[in-house]
Amino acid sequence: MEQIRNEMKMEFQASSSNEGFARVTVGAFVAELNPTVDELADIKTAVSEAVTNSIIHGYEQKGGIIWIQCSIEGRKVEISVVDTGKGIQDIEQAKEPLFTTKPELERSGMGFAFMEAFMDEVEVVSEPGKGTCVTMRKTIGKG
Repeated sequence: MEQIRNEMKMEFQASSSNEGFARVTVGAFVAELNPTVDELADIKTAVSEAVTNSIIHGYEQKGGIIWIQCSIEGRKVEISVVDTGKGIQDIEQAKEPLFTTKPELERSGMGFAFMEAFMDEVEVVSEPGKGTCVTMRKTIGKG
């Protein structure tokens, strides 16, 4: 049986008021797989963390555009969150739990740790001065 691929793309302003929009939209897209409440919450939380990182760290709350691309193939979901902000100097350091470049904003430094805990795979590609792409994958219904 051939697996059908579905995908969607969106772009929106890098404003904290749009973080909820991003999580709800991705959640609605993934709903076709009939995820459990926990699976859906995991995906929405991971999206929130990635979008918040773009707003706070990528664009330093000065505005910009965030792009999200989602695809579903079979039971596998892939979500990419992309910005053209300042990029990440040291990805491994940024992924360390409790590390933050914005302690004055009371950031917990747990964004990447949450993404990695809630998704099956997290891939981060970034170039200083050019932006960041966070791609997350999860298989729905693994049990």
